Amino acid sequence: MALSDNELILNANKGDEFALEELIYRYDKMVLRLAMKYTGDTDDAKDIYQEVFIRVYKSLANFQFKSEFSTWLFRITSNVCISFKRKYSKHNHVSLNDEENTEFTSTIPDNDGLQPDDLVVNTEYGDKLNAALNTLSPNQKMSFLLKHYEGYKIREIAEIMNCQEGTIKKYLFDAVRKLKVQLQNSY
Repeated sequence: MALSDNELILNANKGDEFALEELIYRYDKMVLRLAMKYTGDTDDAKDIYQEVFIRVYKSLANFQFKSEFSTWLFRITSNVCISFKRKYSKHNHVSLNDEENTEFTSTIPDNDGLQPDDLVVNTEYGDKLNAALNTLSPNQKMSFLLKHYEGYKIREIAEIMNCQEGTIKKYLFDAVRKLKVQLQNSY
C-alpha cells in the first residue's frame, strides 16, 4: 500500500531519502509540464523544475500541513515560473503541437484521424495561440494555464498563487480578453 503524501513528508523529514524521492516522482511530470507550458522553452522548464525541487528540499521541514502537498508544490512552481519570467523575460516559445514536446503537452488532443489540411490549420492556430499567450502578464498566463490546461478551479488557483479568488477571476478575465483581441488581430 502506497504511503500518503503526508506520511512521505513526515518520513522525509526524518531523513528517509526514498520518501523524498517518491514525493518528487509523484509530481515531477506535472511540475515539468507546467513549467514547459509557462516558458515554452525546454531548457528554461528544466531550470525551473530544478529550482522548484531545490526549494521543496530546503523547505519541506517547514511544511505545516495546512494545505495539500500538491497545492504547496504548485504554489512554489507558480512563484518560480513567475519570478523566472520576470527575471529572464525571454521571448522564446514552443508550439503546443511540436512533436519533440509531446511529453509536456499531454492535455492537448492527439492529431490522430486528422487530415493534412486540418493539421496545418491546427499547427498555425497553435503557433498563433502561443504567440498570444506570450503577450500576457506572468500572473495572467499562470492563471490561464492552471485553469485551461491543468483544469484547476478558481479556488485552487487562488490558493496556489496565494491571492484572492477575485484576483484570479480578474487575471482570467483580462487574459481571455487579451487573447481574444490578439487572436482576432492575427487573422
